[in-house]
Amino acid sequence: MANTEEDIKNEIKNHMRKYGGSLLDWYVGITSDPESRLFGEHKVDKNKNSWLYIQTNDETARNVGHYFVNYLGTDGKANGVEHSSYVYIYRKTWRTKP
Repeated sequence: MANTEEDIKNEIKNHMRKYGGSLLDWYVGITSDPESRLFGEHKVDKNKNSWLYIQTNDETARNVGHYFVNYLGTDGKANGVEHSSYVYIYRKTWRTKP
């Protein structure tokens, strides 16, 4: 588990750089259940899509989500339910929703 908000931001940025694309090609969200959100709701293919989730605390998850969606301009939602201690990202494809 990454330690600080900056650690998490850097881990996500490094993942995005590794798999390429523009910021709008990436979806960033927060949740309490990343596997259900990624592989169920968003239809991310576990083996074919680029994805990542990181566990942290609720406040840090919200701050990181807000940074990527509202400051850097990725797709996604920075707000979540009261207990959203995971930040998740995936690179959007024709298979994913959105």
